Amino acid sequence: MHFLGADPQAFPPAENANEDGILAVGGDLSPMRLIAAYQRGIFPWYSEGLPILWHCPDPRFVLVPERLHVPKSLKKRQKAAPYRLTLDTAFEQVIDGCAGTKRPGQRGTWITRDMRRAYVELHDLGIAHSCEAWRGDELVGGLYGVSLGRVFYGESMFARADDASKLAFVTLVEWLRTWGVALIDCQQETEHLARFGAEPWPRAEFLEAVGTLSKLPTKRGKWHFPGDEPA
Repeated sequence: MHFLGADPQAFPPAENANEDGILAVGGDLSPMRLIAAYQRGIFPWYSEGLPILWHCPDPRFVLVPERLHVPKSLKKRQKAAPYRLTLDTAFEQVIDGCAGTKRPGQRGTWITRDMRRAYVELHDLGIAHSCEAWRGDELVGGLYGVSLGRVFYGESMFARADDASKLAFVTLVEWLRTWGVALIDCQQETEHLARFGAEPWPRAEFLEAVGTLSKLPTKRGKWHFPGDEPA
């Protein structure tokens, strides 16, 4: 197991991850280190009380925006527009909603206090983004992730109302496609994301794509859906 030192750029080759996808231990969650990790296809994932664990699983679950599949029933819900959808309006509330959601087979949350602080800092730098679903003034769902180059690295989502996170996800993916994002990293395989067209890629294929796409210009700053720009 590789232990990270003080240099935020010094990661071992992502291909060296073990069979559980763990590549390295330690280091910190500074913006410079997180950006260096994502650009190499690596992400942090650990529980409170443990050292920081850096992962690069094989295979990697990804969604190509052009291959997004929206079930007919959800298309009808999307057309009906039951929720107001926004971008980067309530990032901290979204990350707290994700942290507070109970998930099958998972005790507690991997969104530790340090992780929350780190991603809020990335958001302040215009690199981490959220998509929110509102019912009136109530936040009922959303998701957040990191955008670098032409890759969006999805982190987590939550819902407190029917289809809230699904509609936020589908709408965000459709706009990411128009903005030139070519790949969405879903990290781990889930049946939920598979229904939208996500698929497993061999790690080597994923790393090759990220190596190219991460070098392209990043859409930084606060995001808005067209028409929602502040006056």
